[in-house]
Amino acid sequence: MASIKIIQRSKPLTDGSYPIFLRATKDRKSKFISLNLSSELSQWNTAKSEFRKNYPNYQQFNSTLTDIKTRAEKIFTDALAEGDDISLNEFYDRFFEYKLDKKLTFLEAFQEYINELQSSNRIGNARYFNDSKRSFSKFLNGSDMSFKEVTPKLLKKYEVWLRGNGNSDSGIAAKMRAIRAVFNDGIKKNYTKQDSYPFSVYKISKFKKTNNKRAIPSEAVKKIVNLDIDKYPHLVNSRNYFVFSYYTRGMNFYDMMMLKWSNIKDDKIHYVRKKTKTAFTIQILEPVQEILDYYKLHNNLTSYIFPILLNEDMTPNQIENRKAKTLRRYNKQLKEIAKLCGINEQLTSYVARHSFATNLKQKGVSTDIISEAMGHQNLAITQTYLKELENSVIDEAMKELLN
Repeated sequence: MASIKIIQRSKPLTDGSYPIFLRATKDRKSKFISLNLSSELSQWNTAKSEFRKNYPNYQQFNSTLTDIKTRAEKIFTDALAEGDDISLNEFYDRFFEYKLDKKLTFLEAFQEYINELQSSNRIGNARYFNDSKRSFSKFLNGSDMSFKEVTPKLLKKYEVWLRGNGNSDSGIAAKMRAIRAVFNDGIKKNYTKQDSYPFSVYKISKFKKTNNKRAIPSEAVKKIVNLDIDKYPHLVNSRNYFVFSYYTRGMNFYDMMMLKWSNIKDDKIHYVRKKTKTAFTIQILEPVQEILDYYKLHNNLTSYIFPILLNEDMTPNQIENRKAKTLRRYNKQLKEIAKLCGINEQLTSYVARHSFATNLKQKGVSTDIISEAMGHQNLAITQTYLKELENSVIDEAMKELLN
């Protein structure tokens, strides 16, 4: 009889974490199967072959590990019951055949999708899909279902349930997109067929907002720049993040967080945007220089400009957790800043990027140049940013009909 164990291997991955494998041993020989999971040494309990409490969603992942081990053991016990003494190679083949034959349930496929994101260090996406899975599971009262049972009718019921629990259109759309991604992945993996695809009928596009103003005028930005921050020292970082983003072509929060002093050369900022892999060279304007001077004086003893990542060797999980925590505080404090500055529009981290585009357009800069400045891959994206402005310009022009 073979022995089955879940182990953490001793050779680290490129990100410094250690991979988790299923090990099958028979006749003093072993076969290893990657589970597309990894963790730090301190997050793994070797004696119990499970994740410790400091691993994100450790209970969920440990449950998955138990299921995998049980599945592997069943292959050998079923073979033994049939009088078949299978080899490790035969076990390996049956392990993956079993996976295909089983046709994973929808929530099992959901978890598999999350595991694959985790193993490829797409931590932010994994968090988003995990939150979406938790919501859908709560709607199902903890039960599970096949892909075929995820019908347009069920999705409509889920939409109603989400709305009843205070979700906005954008929040509902985000959760539906996660379900759609898992369904598409299931079709690719042959867990389900194209003819059961519910999103041919249930359309997520209906949640698009036609009036989603995110920009504030340049006068409002100047109020934030001129805010007497000495009276509100707890807001200094959040004010600086917003102003810095606005005057660096709407640099997003992740790129600001990862920005290092080595990115500053010859009075310019040189960096590659994570989302689009676009390289930027940005002239340092006076408000940006003042912020850089401030953080040079208040250096947090790392090579990062902003005091968000507090040491150099953080894992992808730690970086994502730190980002999420800081971004929540940042957006919360922006509401306080808006109130202090008499700004009625909703202020969020993304408003800086939209305001940069809109205010340039108002000053007569062409959409082509704005698109280039923001690193957009096509003009359609830039036009989406400027749609509210264009509508307001048309409204003003219409009033000329009365003269």
